[in-house]
Amino acid sequence: MLQAKEIHKAYGQLEILKGVDLEVKKGEIVTILGASGAGKSTLLHILGTLDKQDRGDVVINGTRISSLSAARLSAFRNQEIGFIFQFHHLLPEFTALENVCIPAFISGKGKKDSEVLGRELLGMLGLEHRAEHKPSELSGGEQQRVAVARALINQPSIIMADEPSGNLDSENARSLHVLFTELRDKFLQTFIIVTHNEHLAEMADRKVIMKDGLIISGT
Repeated sequence: MLQAKEIHKAYGQLEILKGVDLEVKKGEIVTILGASGAGKSTLLHILGTLDKQDRGDVVINGTRISSLSAARLSAFRNQEIGFIFQFHHLLPEFTALENVCIPAFISGKGKKDSEVLGRELLGMLGLEHRAEHKPSELSGGEQQRVAVARALINQPSIIMADEPSGNLDSENARSLHVLFTELRDKFLQTFIIVTHNEHLAEMADRKVIMKDGLIISGT
């Protein structure tokens, strides 16, 4: 599903990643832990094609990311990768359903088909009755579930999540963690999750620990 080999990244003289190797199988939930500054989010952004490594290779579903042009990379990211962040980044002027459908619209899917699938996803996440509500009318847990539905709308190969429960209370965080496991079991969905939450880490299939720009455990 995903292979990363010898990933190096520096910002100026500051070396963030020092030769990271990671392999993730289809249907696997992998959590990445480590102290602040260990390189977790930098690695996730590179794996998710939001940033570029200085050296090394990332291959997702047989596609070598560095071989893609900017236009092809954008299309690949839209189709193959779903993103969930600590702050859900929902657009306030749009409804929950419209927010969910945005990646589908970008990929060229028709409005009707996108909205049918969007409603199905919101229903699966227990939010069918909130489809026409705007983010300001939703609770924090509901907003994050809308973000999960948005990440799933294009049926991506892999979902990258950066502290997805970091802005939730303990009850909503636990509910979100259970949801990830349900999605893996139902759809064989693959997750790479950066987190400080030990409960989420323990629910994963594999726990990867980073320190000083390297993976020291869990490969």
